[in-house]
This record gives sequence, structure tokens and C-alpha cells, in this order.
Amino acid sequence: MSILVVGTIALDTIETPWEKADQVLGGSATYISLAARPLVNPVGVTAVIGHDFPEEYTKLLQSNDLDLSGVQHIRDQDTFAWGGSYRENLNTRDTIFTHLNVLAGFRPVVPDKYVDSNVLCLGNLDPKIQSDALNQVSEKIFVACDTMNYWIQNTQVELKEIFQRIDCLVINDEEAHQITNEYNLFTAARRVLELGPDILIIKKGEHGAMLFVEEQIFVVPGFPLEYVQDPTGAGDAFLGAFAGSLAQQSYIGLDALKRGIIYGCTVASFCVEAMGPHKLNQLPITDIEERVRSFQGITQWGALHEQTGV
Repeated sequence: MSILVVGTIALDTIETPWEKADQVLGGSATYISLAARPLVNPVGVTAVIGHDFPEEYTKLLQSNDLDLSGVQHIRDQDTFAWGGSYRENLNTRDTIFTHLNVLAGFRPVVPDKYVDSNVLCLGNLDPKIQSDALNQVSEKIFVACDTMNYWIQNTQVELKEIFQRIDCLVINDEEAHQITNEYNLFTAARRVLELGPDILIIKKGEHGAMLFVEEQIFVVPGFPLEYVQDPTGAGDAFLGAFAGSLAQQSYIGLDALKRGIIYGCTVASFCVEAMGPHKLNQLPITDIEERVRSFQGITQWGALHEQTGV
């Protein structure tokens, strides 16, 4: 079992209504790989960092037994940096700055040992970079792909080409509307599936996620939490755990996809409990499995019985 993650490694500046933190370890590849690692090994990371990337963050990633052989280190440029500020309800985020830096010229090079991985996670990136990665891997690999509003708005042609090459698209409800101009998520899902992917997952933040595959629909809530500290990376953590669960399966059918959704929502719930990826750092599989069992307890109910009258 193995997973290949192609995405970003970043230095984030995060501001919530309660605190602000600078130079936080971030990026889609970071959250995806840390979330996947408790469920599968090895996890190979393909990304790029600059000269200012702290050694302590490299050691943190290595301490989680992530394979960084696909990470390029550009010595004369800065690391990709992003800054965002969350409003009071944490569902609305304003981007303060985005500095592409090393990401502007990034071209992924997939290590040979990962071209036949069980699952490829394409993190939120320029579709051209995603296409470069797809050109280097086996056609048999299961591909789960994320994107965002910027690429939907500015690279429609390239993005629709990506949709035709992947197995599963993972987006949020706002992105589903942006792609299709449909507010009804069921109608939007049908329109997205017509663009190419066989499987669609629509993330709904604290309200869980929806799975669409052929004529099947599976809906789960978010795991209930009393306190959320930082939602940054939760969607990427969802994707990583979803992929990690799929990589364990010999056959990716509806049951495996449903199981993956549960693990995705579960690990994402850990992610939001601390600033940055702190809770994902060496997250014990026992903690994940315990919360999965709790998840089952709050979503299962007994068989229906016909009412026969009083």
C-alpha cells in the first residue's frame, strides 16, 4: 500500500478571532500527507520548498515517517506563503496575501517508486502542475483531486481537462456552485459528474460531506465538536484520510468510498482542534479508530418498523 501526494508545502500566517500565528507549517501536501500517514505507509510527498523553510518543520515531517524524496529544495527563493483571516463564525475566510515564490516555477518530479501507488492525491494546485503529475504515473492509479475557486475562475479549460483524467473530485459546496451555477447541490453534483469524474465528494465544512457516485448518494454529518480553534487544512486532512482509507482496500467500491468518507470527516475533526497541523502530528491510529466508533454511534439507528395502529 502506498500513497503519492502532490501539493504545496507552505508557511502560513493564520488569524482567528482568538489568536494570530506567523510562519505556521501549512500547505495542501502537508495536511494531506499527515492525515494519510496513520492509515497507510509509505506516503510519498512531491512538493517544493525554499531556502527559508525551517529545519524544524522538515524534521517534523520526517518524524511522521513521510517520504520527502520528491520534495524539491530551491536554495535561492522563498517558500510558498499564504495568509488568511477567519471571521467570527470561522466559516468565512479572507485571504490576506498569497506569495507563490518557489511555487511559481514548480514542476513536479514523481519518484519512480511512487508511479504505481495505490492512490494519488492531487492537492489544490495549478491544473498544469496537476497534469504534469498525472503524466508521470500509471493509468491504473486511483486519482483523487482537489481544486479551489481561483483555478475554477481562471483556468476553466485546463481544469475541465483534469476532470476527465481523474477518478474522484473533492470540492466544497461553494466550488460546486461556482463550477455549475447551480445552488441545489444534487443538481450541481449531476452537472459536475457530467464533466468527467466518476466520483464526487462535496465537503460542507462543519456539516460533513456528501458522496455522489453513479446513482448512489451517501451523506454524513461533521463530527460534533464543542470547540474549533483553526479550520485551516481541514479539507486537505479530509482528503488525506479518505485516500489513506481507500489505499487499505483491495477493491474501491461503494462500501470502500463510504468508509473513506467517515475516516475523512473523523481526521478532519482532529485537525480543527489546534492551530495549523499540530493535532495531525503523530496522530495515533488508536485515537482515530476510537473517534470512528463514536462517529458510528451517533449516525446509526435501528431498523424501521411499520406502524400498525394504536
